[in-house]
This record gives sequence, structure tokens and C-alpha cells, in this order.
Amino acid sequence: MTYQKKTGLGKGLSALLNDSESIQSTHPETPVAGAVSPGNISHIKISQVEVNPFQPRTEFDEQALQELSESIKLQGLIQPITVRKAGSSYQLISGERRLRASKLAGLTEIPAYIRTANDQQMLEMALIENIQRENLNPIEVALSFQRMIEECNLKQEELGERVSKNRSTVTNFLRLLKLPPDIQVAIRDETISMGHAKAILGLDDVDKQLFVLKEIIAKSLSVRKAEELVRDMQNRTLKKKAQNTGSFSFQYQKIQDDLASKFSSRVKLKVQGQGKGAIEIPFTSEDDLSRILELLDW
Repeated sequence: MTYQKKTGLGKGLSALLNDSESIQSTHPETPVAGAVSPGNISHIKISQVEVNPFQPRTEFDEQALQELSESIKLQGLIQPITVRKAGSSYQLISGERRLRASKLAGLTEIPAYIRTANDQQMLEMALIENIQRENLNPIEVALSFQRMIEECNLKQEELGERVSKNRSTVTNFLRLLKLPPDIQVAIRDETISMGHAKAILGLDDVDKQLFVLKEIIAKSLSVRKAEELVRDMQNRTLKKKAQNTGSFSFQYQKIQDDLASKFSSRVKLKVQGQGKGAIEIPFTSEDDLSRILELLDW
């Protein structure tokens, strides 16, 4: 069987792996048939492979694993895993899903690229390899982005270069982690889409965000309908603020200033709309209260 190295992981991963310089062979006497050049891929014992402690992915679809396992039984493992030497064993850098499926298929050996990498390089490789997967949900991507920024000391621009995404895309994913846990779970479980999440992010109030989530689920709202609901809520909020503050005209401001001057105190005029409102005159002591009452002819 011919094993060919895949190149669809993004330029960031290719740069990190530095394939031509870091590939080593531990079993040159058993090369993989059809390898592009000697030593590119080695067969190593599965029992010698340790799980990557930096693996960002914690959940694996059991049915998908079983399907991949059946495919491996029939066709073998097409894409090798990536490991680094760790004493007498190997530490997995990327390919845990392939490793698990190979174990299910009963394989005792597995094709592998063997790299030399320090812990930070391992983490970056694992995270980037993980991000490039098509079946990741947005929360998994966001968490991987966050880990790369925090644990690899990367700026958003640098992260974008690593994963071949522009900064705005990176920012949009990271914003998902600011949403309440209930909404993050709904995104993770694909109850709502990334588009729904972006609409919800238009609201700052957590209660309003959760209300929109419930409306989306209960009424099966499309992204467009969710955006309309959020806009309507934003407009109502702006209208309410306008009633409370926007109607505070020059006339009201002058009244407030004149009262403050009369009572030698900070006076607060509250306008609620439709001619309603209240006047607050604070006092600092009983004597101050008596002074204000005298001015009111109380």
C-alpha cells in the first residue's frame, strides 16, 4: 500500500513541521512500500505510542471511530500519525482519532511521521492539526484558538498566520467564549449555528441573550429571523434610553440647573416620558435637610 503525505493542513502546519529537516526513521529495515523517499514514514508499535498530553480535543464520536476502524481493516491507514521520540516510546503529536481507530481495528503497528519537537511546538502542532479538521464545532475551534494565544504566547495576527485565517475570523471565534455557558453548549451540540451565535453577540445583556436562544430553539428561527429579533430588541432598548435621557431637553436641563442653584445642592431631574418624572434633592445631614425644607416653605 502506498502512503502519501497530505498537504491540506495549511501553510502554518507545514512551516512548523519543517518536513525535510525533522523526519527521522526508527525502522529503516522495514520501510513503507511506495514511500516518496527513504525514511519518510516508519512503522512503529501501537503499544509504544503515548497519548499527547497537549491534545486539545477531548470528545470523539464513537460511531465515526467505528466507521474509520472498519475502513482501516479493509484499506489500511492512509494518513500516518505524527509522533516524537520520548525515551523508549513515542509521544503522539497529532492523529489521536486515527490511533484510536487503528487500535479498534486490531492493528499492532501503525505508520508514523517521527518529528523532533519541544513542548510548545508539540502544542502548536496538535492545535493547528486539530483546527484544520472540517468536523470541529465552533466552540472547539474557539478553545483551540484561545489555547494557542494563552499557552503559545501568540497575538491574534500571529495566530491567523499559523492557521491561515484572517484576524476577523479569529476574533469572531474567540467572541463565542464570552457567551453564557448555555449558549456555548448549544453551539457545541449544533442546536444553533455560528450565524445564530453571531446574532446573539449583538446583545450585551445575558438575560436577553438567553431569551433569544430560547426563541431560536422554540420557534426554529433561521439566522435571518434571529438577526431581526436581535435588531428589534436593540431598537427597543435605544428607544427606552431615548425616553429616559434623549428627552432631557435644554428646557429640562435648565430647570435642573436652576433647582441646583436654588437649593445649593446637586438636584437630579428624572424624566420618564409622557410628562412624568421625579425630582431628587439629596441632603447630607439633618441640618442640611432643615435648610432645604425652609427653602420649600415646609
